[in-house]
Amino acid sequence: MPLSMLFGMLAVMLILSAFFSGSETSLMTLNRYRLKHLVKLKHKGAIKAQALLQRPDRLLGLILLGNNFVNNFASSIATVIAIKLYADEESSIAIAAAILTIVMLICSEVTPKTLAALKPELLAFPAAWIYTPLLKIFYPIVWFVNLFVNLLLKIVRVDVKKNHQHTLNKDELKTIISEAETLMSHRYQKMLMSILDLETATVEDIMTPRNEIVGIDLETSLESIIEHIKHSPHTRLPVYKKSIDRVVGFLHLRKVLLLLNMDDFDKQTIISLLVKPSFIPESTPVHAQMMRFKDEKIRIGLVVDEYGDVQGLVTMDDLLQEIVGELITEDVTARKQSDGSYLVDANITIRELNRVMQWSLPTEGPKTLNGLIIEFMETIPDAGISIKLHDYPLEIIKRDEHAVKLVRFLPQK
Repeated sequence: MPLSMLFGMLAVMLILSAFFSGSETSLMTLNRYRLKHLVKLKHKGAIKAQALLQRPDRLLGLILLGNNFVNNFASSIATVIAIKLYADEESSIAIAAAILTIVMLICSEVTPKTLAALKPELLAFPAAWIYTPLLKIFYPIVWFVNLFVNLLLKIVRVDVKKNHQHTLNKDELKTIISEAETLMSHRYQKMLMSILDLETATVEDIMTPRNEIVGIDLETSLESIIEHIKHSPHTRLPVYKKSIDRVVGFLHLRKVLLLLNMDDFDKQTIISLLVKPSFIPESTPVHAQMMRFKDEKIRIGLVVDEYGDVQGLVTMDDLLQEIVGELITEDVTARKQSDGSYLVDANITIRELNRVMQWSLPTEGPKTLNGLIIEFMETIPDAGISIKLHDYPLEIIKRDEHAVKLVRFLPQK
């Protein structure tokens, strides 16, 4: 056989080796979620690629069968060429093996695999058209090889028929969303993150604390109640007697404002307009409470603990804000200063602070920043004290007898 034909055969083997190596990498690195999207769009190459990837053991068996065959055949041809060119057979074979190794490494391994890793669809979809009939032709050989492969895998308790690589857990999905900066705005990224967190959030995490509930005390004078109604920033107010634990109902201000100027307006008029209060266990999941508000057509409720004591108040707006965040309200609880620090209201919930600042303060214990600081210090710290709270340096700016009111988070170095 002339040398020209041998070199031609060797070149063909190198090209085939490059095809097998590159197609293996491209098929294995295909974005599975983009692949599913293309399948829904009836992309024929994607359909064939997905069918092959349903059983990766068979696909890899076929690819490696072809790759090993062409590599061994290329080595045999290189040996024949070396013997024809050089009289010293032993040294010529060693030189040919070294040269062939370098050429195959560059042309048939690194280059095609790098290209396939960067642009997998460029080679994967055409290769799927080739591998589909080849798998049928060489199926007996592939089946025989995979018989022993699957037996070995079963020893280590791996079932090739159960392919779980397409599933994502919540943390992995969060990573995908956080990296999709070029596909969506930062606001919508935060919204999707909040939706994923709804599963673990409870009404206790987002409620207005008991000490911040604004309501109407029926034990106060009628003039004081009227003044309160006129200047209230809220549309619904809880009505109680002396203590929020003795709530009578909720008053919708739109119903009562028209009656304020009536001569016979009194406390009994207010009581007649009240809506029966709704009580919510503090451990109720946020998503479950949203469905309850929707089903019962209510928008406000009181959060109670296991003893029935009122711990806070939650509204439909609070639940929606947990999802859409700053899209519906302008954040005033964390204000950036000229020196890069942040003044933060200590009544802010840990979940909201993490969302606004993109931090990772623990949410398992206290629900507010004030509670987290007190738990960490085991006392109510005085103004001017600086601490490092879970790797975040801060300074206490303001406090009262019962709680921390304002803190300054210092820029992290």
